[in-house]
Amino acid sequence: MGRNRVRRKKRLEKERSLITFFSPKSPISEQYRTIRTNIQFASIDTDTRVITITSASPGEGKSTTAANLAAALAQQDYKVLLIDADLRKPSCHYYFNIDNHLGLTNVLLNRNNLSEVVRETIIPNLSLLTCGTIPPNPSEILGVKRMNSLMNEVRGFYDYVIIDSPPVLVVTDAQLLAQKSDGVILVVSSGHTIRENAKKAKELLTHARGKILGVILNRYNRKINKKDHLYYGDY
Repeated sequence: MGRNRVRRKKRLEKERSLITFFSPKSPISEQYRTIRTNIQFASIDTDTRVITITSASPGEGKSTTAANLAAALAQQDYKVLLIDADLRKPSCHYYFNIDNHLGLTNVLLNRNNLSEVVRETIIPNLSLLTCGTIPPNPSEILGVKRMNSLMNEVRGFYDYVIIDSPPVLVVTDAQLLAQKSDGVILVVSSGHTIRENAKKAKELLTHARGKILGVILNRYNRKINKKDHLYYGDY
């Protein structure tokens, strides 16, 4: 009974994480489709296909947002690649029940070709490039020239590339990835994100010449009085 309970809990957690796939008619899934539409409108005059998803601090929902946004794009018959570039605490492979033995770091270190490490997911049109071997020097790895050539390579294969990045205020990785992307989406969490942290994250991304496409408000509870419980505001 104990093992069955654990399995059921893991299954439910995965289904909640990939709500756009397991519950496509839910209000939350509809919100992800709205975000998808907004991105497409933002791409009318500019080529916005490589998008980095980040947050100010850990635990604000950036990885779940990245996975569901990638899924929402794939559901519209776009060919999508989700890259787990959080080389310190990768999590995207858990959502899709895929191993993390080979991935992004193996490509950047020229140990494997892209085609050898990209994995198909349960969602049609959506592929995943996991983190791979966790390196001792993540920022240096993301800054190598091979990362630039990799970005050019994936642009040739995919309609959209969604990059899950580490939080902005924790390490410099998000700023490096922002420079290599067409746009950045900042995820903030209701009742969790501190206003000043969100402002600082925006400043760092802008200083890194990242184009901020918008901010996603995560875990918003309409029943809560926002004056008392939300710690961020307009930028």
